[in-house]
Amino acid sequence: MLKIAYHPIYKHSLPQGHRFPMEKYELLPQQLLHEGTCNSSNFFEPTIPNDKYILAVHEPEYYYDLVNITLNQRAARKIGFPLSEVLVEREVIIADGTIKASDYALKYGVAMNIAGGTHHAFTNRGEAFCLLNDQAIGGRYLQNKGLAHKILIVDLDVHQGNGTAEIFKNDPTVYTFSMHGKSNYPFKKEQSDLDIALEDNTNDSTYLSILKTTLPKLIETQKPDFIYYLCGVDIIASDKLGKLGMTIEGCKERDRFVLQTCKDYNLPIMCSMGGGYSSDIKVIVDAHANTYRLAQEIFF
Repeated sequence: MLKIAYHPIYKHSLPQGHRFPMEKYELLPQQLLHEGTCNSSNFFEPTIPNDKYILAVHEPEYYYDLVNITLNQRAARKIGFPLSEVLVEREVIIADGTIKASDYALKYGVAMNIAGGTHHAFTNRGEAFCLLNDQAIGGRYLQNKGLAHKILIVDLDVHQGNGTAEIFKNDPTVYTFSMHGKSNYPFKKEQSDLDIALEDNTNDSTYLSILKTTLPKLIETQKPDFIYYLCGVDIIASDKLGKLGMTIEGCKERDRFVLQTCKDYNLPIMCSMGGGYSSDIKVIVDAHANTYRLAQEIFF
């Protein structure tokens, strides 16, 4: 059964006019239920996890400054959201969603988090809407529990996973792969184990050719036993914060290839949604919904 982390807190209220499309977190599960891709039994509600899982990744001073809302103003500004107790609670619950979805992926082959993909969160700071790095937390949870040993993070958001790269630098047990827009944020990039920086307006055929050549080779050489997939849909040409030239169909084929490859290699995969900022919310929801439709088709 496809298991999906969702909590009402994911749609956290922000000042009117904020560019981050929070409504997608409410509309996406509604769409999946409406069209029959999922039913209520597919969803589970994450809670507040044990601090130890977060502190396995993030420095205590930074984490408790978040929890106590004592982060200095400069650090808070880099996050981009107005810092509040409910926002921190939201991020902590997102991390728990990824932790629990990691367990479900081991059981069923695949699991999802409606939110997550907070790959701009570093060990000791947050930036660009990311406070805590949910996939890094999930990966360390699996490793510390002895449930996974070698992890491959496949980050296909349009923005480089700079926080994830920093967290796992010089760590041979986690291989970080980021394929992103060359001229997109972050403008000062960290070094992943493998970075593929794409030119502006990269189209479907170029993107998919690179991905289909790269991912199987990584699996063969790195021999992971678990994959985290950050499947942002901000690679689509209409995205306000992206500069690539992908169509919705190309984005869907990307997801199909990643999911089918994991199924073929018998590798459990946990998916966090990541970014999506097209002007038309219907485009964002449909592009994200494709990932769930494909997971059902390929795994169940």
